[in-house]
Amino acid sequence: MQRRALDFLLSAAGLLLVAVFVVAGALLLWAHIYVGNQVYTQLSQQKIFFPPANSAAVAAPEFAPMRQYGGQQMTTGAQARVYVDYFIANHLKEIGGGKTYSQLSTEAQANPHDTALAAKVDTLFKGQTLRGLLLNAYAFGTMGMIALWAAIAAFVAAILMLILSIFGIMHARKTGPEEQVLGSNGGRRRAKEDTPSPAGT
Repeated sequence: MQRRALDFLLSAAGLLLVAVFVVAGALLLWAHIYVGNQVYTQLSQQKIFFPPANSAAVAAPEFAPMRQYGGQQMTTGAQARVYVDYFIANHLKEIGGGKTYSQLSTEAQANPHDTALAAKVDTLFKGQTLRGLLLNAYAFGTMGMIALWAAIAAFVAAILMLILSIFGIMHARKTGPEEQVLGSNGGRRRAKEDTPSPAGT
């Protein structure tokens, strides 16, 4: 096979991969933007604000991660995770005395006349529901960030393949039509002719 033809074929395949990587990168970037906008819109509508960093509400050591967002409105998945894990979770733990909603709910069913226990169960239910909703926002925000990094990787791969394809085309133009991939047929014939014949033939 001609070396020149092979170079053009490989370059064409490289250009096809460039188109695939560009389309994939564009779709992943769109996914990142769409998810980010949805998370921002849904969280901002809740109008949840972090307590000021110097507030007594976050003075205890277990609330330390909250202080980095002191006074800010929750609009990102990362903020939602911090709010859930270090604010809601700590308050629910205090309210329930370290017991989960399932445990307290079982106790409340066994003591239907204990109104204080019933109130705790109701509070834990609402708190756990809010935790679940905010953790969904965090999960979608994380997927959006993964889509962004994947988009960047796809665009980088497209650029690399484009460069390699251009080099391949340039090399093909410099290669003569007589050059073969595994050597010329003439060279093989000459090698065969130069091989000594058995004696007497």
